[in-house]
Amino acid sequence: MVNAVVPERREGGGPAVYRAVAAGAFRRYATYRAATAAGTVTNTVFGFILAYTFLALWHARPGLGGYDTAQAVTYIWISQALLVTVAVWGGGFQDDVQERMRTGDIAVDLHRPVDFQGWWLATDLGRAAFHLLARGTLATLAGALAFDLSLPRSPLVWAAFLLSALLAVTVSFGLRFLVVLTGFWLHDSEGVRAVAVVVAMFFSGMLLPITLFPGWLGGLAAALPWAALIQIPADILVRHRTGTALATGLAFQLAWAAALFAAGRLALALAVRKVVVQGG
Repeated sequence: MVNAVVPERREGGGPAVYRAVAAGAFRRYATYRAATAAGTVTNTVFGFILAYTFLALWHARPGLGGYDTAQAVTYIWISQALLVTVAVWGGGFQDDVQERMRTGDIAVDLHRPVDFQGWWLATDLGRAAFHLLARGTLATLAGALAFDLSLPRSPLVWAAFLLSALLAVTVSFGLRFLVVLTGFWLHDSEGVRAVAVVVAMFFSGMLLPITLFPGWLGGLAAALPWAALIQIPADILVRHRTGTALATGLAFQLAWAAALFAAGRLALALAVRKVVVQGG
């Protein structure tokens, strides 16, 4: 369990505060070099396994889902780069908040003059930036050395991808924030977190592009917020989404990010009325 970064008492919570929080989270995760190296190796190994699986599938079914073979293999490596960045498996600030619920320190956090939700969002953005640069870049580089990846040359495509990745992290934060808040009522959100991880793995496009899902299941998956985590950013980078489709994808992510942030504020307001101090 990593130690939570405890907010200092400040008057207000302006942009400078949240930038400092994000930078602090980036530095904090950068200290775990051994864990980062081990995670990068794991992402790379799974990337190779999935890439060869996709190669076999696309050789048998060329053009499956509207992707050519190079795009399909690239999709796998981008999904590995985003896997920890968008925390498909959960973690990050969730561990910190849940531990503070157990110790009772959460009651102190809720009374500090810094926005609780904004603080943890800034923390998560710092965490995500580190993982994208460290684990994501290195894993993708390994894939590029071994496979013929369909990476864009246009800086505009890369800019759109980075914007989409930022929105993906924000959507992921919104989902995980709602999950961890269930601890105010359930006293422990582990059960809900376990279910959320399974749902995220299936509907995010992590295991298989959701464009390959049949019929109504594909339509449902494309409308749910988890599609914003991996499917849309990966599609943008492999240029499966261009023009209007690219703008629609970004708008989809932005809409879910705003909706989940608003839902989180409402849930937090309700939770404050029902603070349960565990272990204290």
